[in-house]
Amino acid sequence: MTLIVDVSGDGARLPLSRSRVKDIAIGVLKSERVRDALVSITFVSRREIARLNRAHLGHAGATDVISFSLGQPPNPGDRRVIVGDIYIAPDVARANVARLGGGVRDELARLVIHGTLHVLGHEHPEGPDRTASAMWKRQERLLATLGRPSRRGAPR
Repeated sequence: MTLIVDVSGDGARLPLSRSRVKDIAIGVLKSERVRDALVSITFVSRREIARLNRAHLGHAGATDVISFSLGQPPNPGDRRVIVGDIYIAPDVARANVARLGGGVRDELARLVIHGTLHVLGHEHPEGPDRTASAMWKRQERLLATLGRPSRRGAPR
């Protein structure tokens, strides 16, 4: 089993360490029984995520997370490698927290989980049904188990 997660940023200060972000993504991959993956997680500015949103999704403005799966997700038992890129805008995450409540660490962990699930092929509806979707429920269960390190350290 080979799970490789690379975490980078544009110099923004994050309340989660890069190793913590990596541990969360690997925890999602393991919980989804992925055996081989190469995932890149990049933290970008509000301006950069707005550019990516326009260029690749045709949407105006900044968003919190954008994911790209570079290939088809494997079927159960398939040995193909999962390859994907995730872009997260910490400033948008902070704005979400200011608007909706919660903590910035939890919100960034949620976005790492959300992006990783999208790379794996999970989808959700847009609009008010989003939080009732199976993907959203899975995301929140994973956040409850992976979002905070245990006293023994982060999940491996």
